[in-house]
Amino acid sequence: MISPEDQLHVIRSGAAQIVPEDALLKKLQRGVPLNIKLGVDPTAPDIHLGHAVPLRKLRQFQDLGHEVTLIIGDGTALIGDPSGRNSTRPQLTRAEIQVNAQTYVDQAFKVLDPAKTTLRYNSEWILDLDMEGLLKLLANFTVARILERDDFHNRYTSGQPISLHEFLYPVMQAYDSVVIKADVELGGTDQLFNLLAGRELMEKMGMEAQVCLTLPLLEGTDGVRKMSKSYGNYIGLTDAPEDMFGKTMSIPDELMVKYYRLASTETVEDIDAIEEGLAAGTLHPNKAKRQLARNIVAAYYDDEAALAAEAHFDRVFKAHEVPEDVPTFTGDLPLNDEGHVYLPGLLNQAGLAASAGEARRLIDGGGVKVNDVAVPAKTYHLPPSDIREAVIKVGKRKFLKIS
Repeated sequence: MISPEDQLHVIRSGAAQIVPEDALLKKLQRGVPLNIKLGVDPTAPDIHLGHAVPLRKLRQFQDLGHEVTLIIGDGTALIGDPSGRNSTRPQLTRAEIQVNAQTYVDQAFKVLDPAKTTLRYNSEWILDLDMEGLLKLLANFTVARILERDDFHNRYTSGQPISLHEFLYPVMQAYDSVVIKADVELGGTDQLFNLLAGRELMEKMGMEAQVCLTLPLLEGTDGVRKMSKSYGNYIGLTDAPEDMFGKTMSIPDELMVKYYRLASTETVEDIDAIEEGLAAGTLHPNKAKRQLARNIVAAYYDDEAALAAEAHFDRVFKAHEVPEDVPTFTGDLPLNDEGHVYLPGLLNQAGLAASAGEARRLIDGGGVKVNDVAVPAKTYHLPPSDIREAVIKVGKRKFLKIS
């Protein structure tokens, strides 16, 4: 049995804050499984490695012998989490929430051990609250306390509107902790206020307070902004193995250790050794990154898929070969009045760029090649003869053959 101190070393790995850490150690010293809580609002159907960061920490707790309660916030999602927002989040319908929730759960169990996971939907207790119960809950919080949240404070002082229903969100999230009797609650650094609200409410209701553990946001493949589909810098849990491997290989070297700690299945001891090797110069960054990419692919597929993805990467990016399964564009080419092909429109139409504007930025940045020759900046129209039977490459991983 791993000691409480050794457990704490594993739990600390990659964590931003543990509040209070001494309380967590005391809970671990009892030698009984703890109830670890994570609440997620199904506001989007697909999740990426950034979303999976708290899931990976939950899995660490499970491997240490603890139990996990994953709460699907189908009740709180009707309010909309205001964390980090400068405007009111659009409210989803019950039907939208239900569809998103099922997809999220399916993907979450790619990480979690189902045998050690209790799945709950907080509509079970939130939507059953009557007016008397709601008023009793709200009486535990003051408006001044709620306005201490950075996002609420900033919106209030800048004159941005705050809808009254948004004040309910941290209260309802706190109530989740009371209902399931959480020992530890996980969340992003932007969730600390909500987590502390749960701790406060538990104390006021005569319960042992939960410990709050926050995790940092994971930067995307660009190494700058947080991982997000809207930024195009994400690694999706349902990405093809080849894409997952290639995207991981594209992250900056300085983010490798963070990805190991937040997104991989490597043991903390092995990650400590990798970090030491990189710092000492005894471990080559490329070797470490390949190991990371294989690990991430294997975590969501298997070892065979990871090796195949690495071989595909070497074939395409080391040998500069075109993949065997390049999709073929068979639609009508977008032509201007002079009969030239509008390349940004083609890239958008083929799904290689989210918009024509993005395609123009890719061209201007040297990220578009036709038959392995970079398209010059500001060159948006090409003769059809330059496009026919050509292979277009966008970025490092996207290819398109023109019929």
